[in-house]
Amino acid sequence: MIATRRPKTELLSQALVEKVIDEALTVLERTGVFVENAAARTLFREAGEAVDESNFRVRISRERVLDSVGSAPEVIKLYDRSGDKEYVVGGDEVHFDPGSAAVKILDHAAQRERKAETSDLVRISRLTESCEHLHFQSTALVSSDIPEIIADSYRLFISLQFSSKPVVTGTFRVEGFGPMFEMLAAVRGGSENLRRKPLAIFDACPSPPLKWSNLTAQSLIDCARAGIPSELISMGLTGATSPVTIAGTLVQHVAENLSGLVIGQLARKGSPVIFGGSPASFDMRKGTTPMGAIETMMIDMAYAQIGKHLGLPTHAYMGLSDAKLNDAQAGIETGLGAALAALAGINVVSGAGMLDFESCQSLEKLLIDDEICGMAYRLIAGISQREDPLALHLLEGLGPESQFLTSPHTRTWYKAEHTFPGLADRDTYDAWLAQGGKPMAERAHAKAEKILRETPPNVVDESVRRELERIMLSDAEQNGVSRLPAVRG
Repeated sequence: MIATRRPKTELLSQALVEKVIDEALTVLERTGVFVENAAARTLFREAGEAVDESNFRVRISRERVLDSVGSAPEVIKLYDRSGDKEYVVGGDEVHFDPGSAAVKILDHAAQRERKAETSDLVRISRLTESCEHLHFQSTALVSSDIPEIIADSYRLFISLQFSSKPVVTGTFRVEGFGPMFEMLAAVRGGSENLRRKPLAIFDACPSPPLKWSNLTAQSLIDCARAGIPSELISMGLTGATSPVTIAGTLVQHVAENLSGLVIGQLARKGSPVIFGGSPASFDMRKGTTPMGAIETMMIDMAYAQIGKHLGLPTHAYMGLSDAKLNDAQAGIETGLGAALAALAGINVVSGAGMLDFESCQSLEKLLIDDEICGMAYRLIAGISQREDPLALHLLEGLGPESQFLTSPHTRTWYKAEHTFPGLADRDTYDAWLAQGGKPMAERAHAKAEKILRETPPNVVDESVRRELERIMLSDAEQNGVSRLPAVRG
């Protein structure tokens, strides 16, 4: 049998990959990065790196960066709530998750965006749990019925209760890591169990160009010491906060990621770090950050290729759209992004369900995107040789009336070779009309309502739920919040 070839796409030549890395290393040595966090600067100073306390500028030697790359793991393993299901993050493994921290949700009935509330967090967690091709969940929405000061811990509080999948999250405040870590440890059964079987990824976002805030640097330190994977989210905007050329933006992107990697390794050697981002091809005509632009996707694919060259797990925001509704634009941008991300072998692909420049989530789009992700998985599964010979034994002796509908060969291989999406319309026109002639978004809305109505939520054990509630209430009270919204599944 001839081995199946997995289709793969790379945009950069080997020479260009090496040049981008070389220039990024030179930038870190000569220009350095702004590091607001005093503890991070102390780590650099103790490691013998050049720290200028007058302007918080840290210059990082090439040797230090390469040593940090060498000590970071090539593969990270995440686990579901039970600790039984393992997900490999590394190599060319691909895992899709909803985009994180949207502040609005698309109200399907009104076809307008509105602020998200606790009930929306519950619904999106439950729907994510039902999506076969979304391997991870995320703290996908920021709830407007909760004070901003505890919004980070609260969205994790909801997510952990209603989905068993590993969660992509992050903190908006230095003090937020503590209660969030406690919640994760409560679900896993202790901090050492959590270190051994991580349940979450924490995003950490440098501020372009070349800055690490007090919050994000502290998140890197806290995660490294707790054994929680950090996902580096560099966000350069071409021609605005990063060079206008794609290659120039790549140099900055790699420098920002590598500097964050070093912070994590100085905090704890061998700590898990994911080479990622959410850059955009800045549209100067509109003043917007189009995630669905082909140039944005090219930046994502290129830096992921560089991350792979360095032997690091990779991440990107792809498979999302800048459209405001579930329209043709949403389908074009999401479908193209998900397919390209899969072909690039990006390990963690965030964005399912997202609209409007990462600011809005849609329950209907989430279910549509789950099918798109399924198509992307089928694409990278490639074309297999099922038998030997391939078809000679099927085509010999064919007559005028021959067909394959009733062939045993068809019955054997049909389901193995083909996918069967439930929302994509494959009916005849008359059959489609007979079922109401509904567009895809309407079918997705009906499916979402059916799941939420008929599928029992996959909730944590009652004892764990009570502990999560205790931690959340304690965090709320310490921040002057006396009451939390009622949570209903």
